[in-house]
Amino acid sequence: MVSVLIPAHNERKNLESLVPYLKHLKHGNDNEIVIASSFSDSDGYEDLKDKYHVSVLKCQGKGRALQMNAAAQLAKGDVLAFLHADVKPPVSFFDDIKTSIIDGYDAGFFSYQFDKDDFFLKINASFTTKDGLFTGGGDQCLFIKRNVFDNMDGFDEKQVIMEDFEFFKRMKSNKIPYKIVKSDLVVSSRKYENNSYLRVNITNFLLVVLFKFGYSPENLKKLHNTLLRLPYQHNTSRT
Repeated sequence: MVSVLIPAHNERKNLESLVPYLKHLKHGNDNEIVIASSFSDSDGYEDLKDKYHVSVLKCQGKGRALQMNAAAQLAKGDVLAFLHADVKPPVSFFDDIKTSIIDGYDAGFFSYQFDKDDFFLKINASFTTKDGLFTGGGDQCLFIKRNVFDNMDGFDEKQVIMEDFEFFKRMKSNKIPYKIVKSDLVVSSRKYENNSYLRVNITNFLLVVLFKFGYSPENLKKLHNTLLRLPYQHNTSRT
């Protein structure tokens, strides 16, 4: 069974679309969905619990790493898939995950495209089809065997912004076999609505490079909040 774990912060609109979509995918009803809302989430998702037969939990601390760890503790699946609320998986989502595991991979990520037809965003998305500097970002939907995730002690909750890259770094250190599935997710381009393409990409590049050079999580978060205009974050799972 695959447990789809969705960290959420004021994501009602996206979840009302994503959850029924997941349930209607082939094999969707054979798997599990867990929504982990942030401590400061004001939307509430309890009504989705009975309507779509999903699990919902309200986290008592801050940070997406904490939310995903809490969801993982509640999950019952053999494979965990960490999906952002503003990301739509391909129709072959569950089959792709199960095939990757059967083929001997312990983990994997998906390539993606953006929901906006834009030349520069297509360039960004093209980098997700292969290993590179930005591999392992949360939008790529990490999936991983439950026992492997547990053996790695989950996400580092001290990482207030780069928890996905930190986890991937440990995956590589532990030589966890992984696959990049070339079945595109569709990722929201909403962060570009209040920030230019150049601003977002410079910020992302600096964060990844400085993370690799050992910058502290707190300083990375401050840099992120300084460089990017933040109104879009009110409705994002990236808090």
